[in-house]
This record gives sequence, structure tokens and C-alpha cells, in this order.
Amino acid sequence: MLAQRSTGTALLTAVVLSFAIIAACDKVPLLAPTGTVITLLPVTPSVSLNSETTIIATAIENGSATGDIGSGANIGSRTGAGTPVQNGTVITFTTTIGRIEPSEARTHNGQVSVRLITTGASGTARVTAYSGGASAFADLKIGTAGVKTVLVTTTPQSLGASGGTTQVIASVTDEGGNAVGGVPVTFATDRGSISPSTVTTDASGVATATLTTTATAKVTATAGTITSTAATVTVNARSLASFSANPSNANAGVPITFTVTPATGANVSNVLIDFGDGSTTQLGAIGAATTVSHAYPAPGSYTATARAVDGTGDSGSLSTTVIIGALPVTLSATPASPTVNQPVTFVLGGLPSGVQVDHYVWTFDDGTGPFTTTSTQLPHAFSSRGIKNVRVDVFGVTGGKIGSAALTLEVQ
Repeated sequence: MLAQRSTGTALLTAVVLSFAIIAACDKVPLLAPTGTVITLLPVTPSVSLNSETTIIATAIENGSATGDIGSGANIGSRTGAGTPVQNGTVITFTTTIGRIEPSEARTHNGQVSVRLITTGASGTARVTAYSGGASAFADLKIGTAGVKTVLVTTTPQSLGASGGTTQVIASVTDEGGNAVGGVPVTFATDRGSISPSTVTTDASGVATATLTTTATAKVTATAGTITSTAATVTVNARSLASFSANPSNANAGVPITFTVTPATGANVSNVLIDFGDGSTTQLGAIGAATTVSHAYPAPGSYTATARAVDGTGDSGSLSTTVIIGALPVTLSATPASPTVNQPVTFVLGGLPSGVQVDHYVWTFDDGTGPFTTTSTQLPHAFSSRGIKNVRVDVFGVTGGKIGSAALTLEVQ
């Protein structure tokens, strides 16, 4: 009886121990056996800042691998008749820059996929994978460390003679031609200015800035240690040598002569002159100094502009300023002290030589008129005694009033 009880106790103990061993085995990670070869296969050779890339690891029992250890261990072809490690084999990952998620992964058909997640730090990240006695590493270039090529272009590539702005575009790629995002690009130019001077590339590896220049300029872009070949933005030569006004000071209605002179050898197809008072004229194609006259309708300061057009389009403009004063006209009456119904001759005087007048408007405060004439004289008789006010307005050929004069007299 005692022997049977001892036998039963031993059997129960063995069963309990078996379950304990099985439970313990479940808690111990399954690692790669001796002779396993791990191969790391990054999707790209470089990674943008603040982004991620996938890394695939394979684990082959009794396999072999070839590869360039300098650029990434065990990256290359596998030889031998190896077989994938048992499903559930744990492979652990580490990196010197960024982080790996997940840091441990279990194989399926001898393969796992993890992600390398980068931050704002550039450099070469060494990713290591190990399981049991097997290990491998791969080096990935992060951020500016991965920059292989910087290509800079401009749109447009040429500007008019007055200069202007153009868009500067830098495209940053790695050795595989993949876009490198999140890296700072610094722009520089030998003429004008670029704003902003430093731009971070987007997910497409592109950074954009604006060049403002009045002269032909060369532009470069630098990312990390790589500087682009200079791109040239051409500013076309001016087609006009000079633009002047004679006289530069005159009275309203007095013709001013403007002279436009093209540059030597310039092929000017048209010149548009804006006189600054709302009126313009086109000279057409010119090959030598050309003149045009213009009379201003009112006193003031005016800026006249001559803009040339050649085969490339707008080829620059020049400006000049003229000062226009009121006509120094006066009004007189003969006789100066008339009687009722006595004819009085009113005379407008002081008109400058060459003034272009279209007509005169005479106004009386005795209830007559106004009267429009083309003469500087007008006879008039008053039908009542008292103080009388007379005014004459002078209108130029463009229709604007260019001067006025007034007179007060007493009718006896």
C-alpha cells in the first residue's frame, strides 16, 4: 500500500515538472541556431530627417551571404542550401541614430520587417540585428549625410532690363536618386538677394526661394557638404540710352519736346511713352534719336516714362520729370471805367509763345454769357451800374483748362 502511494506521488510530481518545463520554455525566446546568417535589406540607402524607412531582415539556417561591409553588412546575395529559421525566432534591433520600431520582431518564413524612425539629427545610422550567435549590420545615411546631388533651377531664367524676381528651386537627392526631405538648403547669389536664404526641403526633396535682382546673377544651393552647379539668371540689356524733356519747366499748354535715344545696336521694335498725365503715345520701331511733343493741360509735376520693346519683350524703361506752371495770363478792359451801355473791349494778355490754345470761355456776373471764343479779345456792354466781375478761362488743345484770369471794374 505504501509502495503504491509512493509510485502515485512520483507520477504526479513528474507531470507537474513536465508542465513547468513547458511553461518555462514558452517564456524563453526562440533564438536563431548556430550557423544562422542574418541579412539586412534597407528599402533605401538614405533616410530623410523626421521620417522613416523599412528594413527587412532575413534569417537563414546554414546559409551564407556576401556584401560590402563598409556600406552595410550582409547586403547582397545569399548562397548555399539554407532554410529559413523556425517561425517565431526573435530578432533584436538597435540603431545609433533614431529608433527602431519594433525593437524585437518574430520571424515568419525566416523574415521580419521593422522601421527605422529618424529625428532631426543627421549622420550615418548603424542598424544592427542579432539573434542567438548571429548578427548583421547596415549603415544608412540620415539627412544631410545622405545628400549626393543638389540641382538648382530658376523660373524664369531671364528677366527684363529692369530686373525683377524669379523662383529658385533646389532638388536634393541621394546616391540612388531618391528625394532627401527635411534637410536645410542654403541659397547664395553674386547679385541681388535671395529670400529666404535657408529653406528646408519638403517630402519631395525640394526647397524653393525667391531671387530679386537688377543684374545678371548666378545662384547656388548647398545641402550638407554638397553645393550645386551655379544657375544663371539673365537680365536683358537696356535698349534705351536716354530719355529727356526740353524744356523741363514750362507753363500749361506750352509744348514740351521729348527725345528718345536707343542704345547702340539695339533692335527696338516699339517705344511706348507715358506722359504721366493719363495720355500715352507709341513711336513704333526706332533706330536713332526720335522726338515727340506734348503739352500738359494743367499745372503740376509730371513723370514721363519711355518703355522700349525688343525681340525679347520688355527691354527696360527710362523716366524724366517736368514741372508745369499755370499760364501767367492777365485780363484788361478798355475803357477801365465805362458807363452804362458803353462798349468795353476785354483783352487777354500774357500768353507764352507757342502755347497751344483751343478756345476761351468768358464769364460775366451781369447775367449774360458765358461766351466761347477763339480770340483773346471780346467786346461787351453792361446794362446797369455797379461793380462787375469778369473771368476768362483758357482751354488747351487736349480739352483741359490751362489758365485763368479775372478782372473787377465799376460801371458808372
